[in-house]
Amino acid sequence: MSSLSLTLIGAAREASEAQVPGLVDHEFASRLAAKDHTLWGQAAEGEACQRLGWVSPFESSRPLVEQIAQLRRELSDEGVDRVVLAGMGGSSLAPEVICATAGVDLVVLDSTDPKQVAAALNHLERTVLVVSSKSGSTVETDSQRRIVQHAFHEAGIDPFRRTVVVTDPGSPMNEQAREQGVRAVFEADPSVGGRYSALTAFGLVPAGLAGADIDGLLDEAESAVDLLIEDDAANPGLQLGAAIGGSSPLRDKLIIADDGSPLVGLGAWIEQLVAESTGKAGTGLLPVIVADGEPELTRDADDSLVVQIVDADAEDGASVDGDPIDTVVSPHVVRTGGSLGAQFLLWEVATAVAGSLLGINPFDQPDVESAKVAARSLLDSPAPVSGEPVIDRAVEIRASGDDTLLSAAEVTVPHAVKALLDRVPENGYLAVMAYLDRISESHLEELRPQLSTLCGRPVTFGWGPRFLHSTGQFHKGGPAVGAFLQITTSADEDVAVPDRPFTLDELITAQANGDAQVLADHGRPVLQLHLSDRDSGIAQVIDAITTLAS
Repeated sequence: MSSLSLTLIGAAREASEAQVPGLVDHEFASRLAAKDHTLWGQAAEGEACQRLGWVSPFESSRPLVEQIAQLRRELSDEGVDRVVLAGMGGSSLAPEVICATAGVDLVVLDSTDPKQVAAALNHLERTVLVVSSKSGSTVETDSQRRIVQHAFHEAGIDPFRRTVVVTDPGSPMNEQAREQGVRAVFEADPSVGGRYSALTAFGLVPAGLAGADIDGLLDEAESAVDLLIEDDAANPGLQLGAAIGGSSPLRDKLIIADDGSPLVGLGAWIEQLVAESTGKAGTGLLPVIVADGEPELTRDADDSLVVQIVDADAEDGASVDGDPIDTVVSPHVVRTGGSLGAQFLLWEVATAVAGSLLGINPFDQPDVESAKVAARSLLDSPAPVSGEPVIDRAVEIRASGDDTLLSAAEVTVPHAVKALLDRVPENGYLAVMAYLDRISESHLEELRPQLSTLCGRPVTFGWGPRFLHSTGQFHKGGPAVGAFLQITTSADEDVAVPDRPFTLDELITAQANGDAQVLADHGRPVLQLHLSDRDSGIAQVIDAITTLAS
């Protein structure tokens, strides 16, 4: 049985009370359940009519459970118990949360950083590769697949016997996988977009092969369905969607913190779902993932709404009253908890509601493609980054979109970072974009709260190129109030991409430079810190920001 709790406080409660009656009169919930593609306006109808399978995924997902369990038993009998998932965005975030919450191991390969990818090429004798992509054309996933399969071959292991593919029916990757004779091909529902695919094959196959209880996950979600499709003021999907998307003026920074929840990493999944779905047409909602006691929780900003992920067993069910935890200063809070399956469905419904209230199409991602195009162009015709860098020991400093960032008489890392922080507007945010190894270099995230203290505004932290499939859409399509700190490096040991005319270092460099170029074209200020020596450069950047914050 699923548990689901929702408490709304302050502006969240006011927005819900103002917007939910209209949503009920509009029969939004029941029309969503009927897959009514007209709910988001005429301009969105073409996309929406192809993207509503997530509303009722159970018919196509239930048969997968036993198929996945049978394959897991076969692999286990062969001594294969390590799952490596090659996938980006919606293809990897949900399985990562499912497995972390279940306490089972899953190696998520969602990077083009040579160091991180090389580290995944261990224990191949007990590894199965799951390749997840709707089309198979995603350059990161295709590169990861080629590298791992080549490593299998070099180790004397049949690469196709150790490959499982999750993709759409009729996709190029589907056809290729069947021609190659891979171990298994799982077809996902093509009417579900990637970030809404947690309860489809994209979420279930890698998680189930890793040992998570995916049958129970579907039970949790299905038990919440009746509540979420009811045209009733007590519907938590309508309440949450109204709270995050219906405040006036809009509180467009969602400060997301875990408050004793057993759901590990849910905030990162919410981040992609909400940012990529809503960040367009100059509006949107920016999730900011924080920890208890960090600056965004200890200030009351009029454009922020605190979202706490709680333990539902400690809550009293849906409510519009209550008290936030002691470290939260803001009187405007959403507290939500429940089983993981129910939370997946709740946030998907709430995002669809918020999209309607914001007047945007929550199912497309027009600005994600722009960075991909720029990266492909740089791979096809490599060109030096414009402008000579300023050298500060192990860091090369460049600026894009705002030449005045480097106009000081003396330019060092601290000076340049301070200049960027000064460009963050009163209603803005800073985005840190680190094209490094998010596993071994995760301590870089400790810079996030320090930077927030320095600029007095929300700060997001994204690992490149992973964030390009998440907050990257909001960066270009959302309000033009962001400032951007990009950290890149060169590989100490590069990794070739088999049968492709580029290496991983060349790919991640093109992705970083392409994104900076697109941001600059949108008039966004970008400070680029390139580490000529990886280890000493990281230490130098950490020291510079820590010194500024002291």
